[in-house]
Amino acid sequence: QVQLVESGGGLVQSGGSLRLSCSASASIFSIYRMGWYRQVPGKQRELVATINTVGKTNYADSVKGRFTISRDNAKNTAYLQMNSLKPEDTAVYYCNAGGEIVGYWGQGTQVTVSS
Repeated sequence: QVQLVESGGGLVQSGGSLRLSCSASASIFSIYRMGWYRQVPGKQRELVATINTVGKTNYADSVKGRFTISRDNAKNTAYLQMNSLKPEDTAVYYCNAGGEIVGYWGQGTQVTVSS
């Protein structure tokens, strides 16, 4: 059973920080590239950041320099450190394993950034 569980979302003021966590199934964590995506209701998901199995990262231009994706292979957990948050970062954030087309998804965690 593939299981991805996000946590760490919440309400934060503009300029604040949050750290999201994604606990993954041990059977798949070491195999798949991990990623964070976000979605506003009524709109399509968009890439936030990805990290492959050897630590190579990729970021959306909108979050580069503010967000950091990481993974702890011993804990089967991926993280998204979110700094200098802006209201436009408000979305449901989803953990992904293996890519957005054929991969697996967590249930999502809400991030709300107030002005």
